[in-house]
Amino acid sequence: MADILAALSQAFWLLITFDADLMEIVLRSLKVTITAVVIASLIGLPVGAWLAIRRFRYRRYVIAFINALMGLPPVVVGLIVYILLSRAGPFGVLDLLFTPTAMVIAQIIIILPILISITHQSIRDLWSIYHDLLISIGASRWQRMMTLLWDARRALLTAVLAGFGRAIGEVGAIMIVGGNIDHVTRVLTTAIALETGKGDFALALALGLVLILIAILLNLLIHSISRTEREGTW
Repeated sequence: MADILAALSQAFWLLITFDADLMEIVLRSLKVTITAVVIASLIGLPVGAWLAIRRFRYRRYVIAFINALMGLPPVVVGLIVYILLSRAGPFGVLDLLFTPTAMVIAQIIIILPILISITHQSIRDLWSIYHDLLISIGASRWQRMMTLLWDARRALLTAVLAGFGRAIGEVGAIMIVGGNIDHVTRVLTTAIALETGKGDFALALALGLVLILIAILLNLLIHSISRTEREGTW
């Protein structure tokens, strides 16, 4: 117990003194994760909305396939991206392996099904309400999608939050394609695994506390923006 308290004390000291190594890892984690979430949102939100309002053959199977991908093992994603980006792979010429870009690609693949699936479910419910109205005013398919996306913006913020949480907590795929290289691809989760293995529990705990703080602050921000759980409402 004394060792844990000592490690916690050192962890708080690293946090309040803005330790240079700690801040570097935190900033890199945020940069990689936010980039992945933004790109995945730009792809996933329109695709989810399109699936909700568009009827085509085998649509049901496409939706079921995307939902199944939500449980895609991150290690498998990391392995596939590694093979694709390795020297012998089809994209080896791009020399992206063990770079933050490779980590962004892996995170996009992991969170994209989550964003598409949650968006599809949110827009599908709204589409059943607004279907007749949007058809009667002659809205184009693009206008329908934009209208529904705007009206479902609060639910979509939850989808983005879920994607961010999944991405920033990812370690398996990131470790494989990033390599956990110091000052290059080391992020919060891989650093926690490394420092724990080295026995540096203070830095590992500090990194863990930062990870928890980021999750809490992001949740509070989303609740504030979406105005959920307001006083006087249930």
